[in-house]
Amino acid sequence: MLHFGNKLRIRIEHVPKLKTHKGAKRRFKATGSGKLVRMKGLRSHLRRKKPKKVKRLFTSKLPVSEADVPRLRKLLPYID
Repeated sequence: MLHFGNKLRIRIEHVPKLKTHKGAKRRFKATGSGKLVRMKGLRSHLRRKKPKKVKRLFTSKLPVSEADVPRLRKLLPYID
């Protein structure tokens, strides 16, 4: 508490904002139920030589491994 003349003011300690990791923000999304999903890798180039089935599988989203979720929650504190 601080005293200024006859007025008493309470000092509120400021909690800093958590920063979102921008690279993780672009790579991971949260579903409606709160699960984290990701896209498959190795899909950016050399796609002409890959079979249609493989190219079609690249369009689906995969759930993030349970072992990686705690680390991603630290990188993405406001994703939910």
